[in-house]
Amino acid sequence: MTLVVMSRLESAFSRPQAALVAFITAGDGDTAANLDALVAGGADVIELGMPFTDPMADGPAIQAANLRSLGAGTTTADVLQIATDFRARHPDVPLVLMGYANPMIRRGPEWFAAEAAKAGVDGVICVDIPPEEDDALGPALRDAGIAPIRLATPTTDAARLPQVLEGSGGFVYYVSVAGITGKQQAATASIAEAVARLKSATDIPIAVGFGVRTPEQAGAIAKHADGVVVGSALVELVGEHGQNAPAKLEELTKSLADAVHSAR
Repeated sequence: MTLVVMSRLESAFSRPQAALVAFITAGDGDTAANLDALVAGGADVIELGMPFTDPMADGPAIQAANLRSLGAGTTTADVLQIATDFRARHPDVPLVLMGYANPMIRRGPEWFAAEAAKAGVDGVICVDIPPEEDDALGPALRDAGIAPIRLATPTTDAARLPQVLEGSGGFVYYVSVAGITGKQQAATASIAEAVARLKSATDIPIAVGFGVRTPEQAGAIAKHADGVVVGSALVELVGEHGQNAPAKLEELTKSLADAVHSAR
């Protein structure tokens, strides 16, 4: 008899209900307390942003969080320590790093992958390395047992989709709008159609993000997708409430999680 051990990400997406993926930026406010609040509120997957000077996919809320974090002196080593400490406190909660190529590959992709694996990271989203340049980071992540999580968008056509899916793992992050985070909301009908198209091409779970702010929006998307990603609305609470953010984060996360988990 062969014992099959599911990864943390596989477990999060194997439940009958959709998963809530909650994002905050590392080094912005009391990150440890903020992360704990997301878990306490019911987030199924944690997405931790690596601060970067030019976060081209992100809207004003996450741009501001990046600047606050960098202004406080946050380094890649700090992000990895935050991940390490999170893993010690929450051994079963999936943790995904999201960021940009420069901090991830400047010391070499093998170094980053090894350090992320040591910190207990389950997946990595690198916004500005396209699938066509997978060899810049993908092989190192896969060799370290970390899922390279790819982005699909409304403009990812049938000709390019196989390349996006090849070598991808954990979940596919469907960017529901052609734009930056936090500014627009796609129509539910178009999301349902896009998720169905992606599901016909892959068995990897599909999580939908960009522009998801309210429990109502999250619940509507959770009827169709395997996961719902919420970032800007949570990050704004950190910017607004600072050291008092954890209670606000837990409250909003709970309302989002209730909506996502009860949608089907």
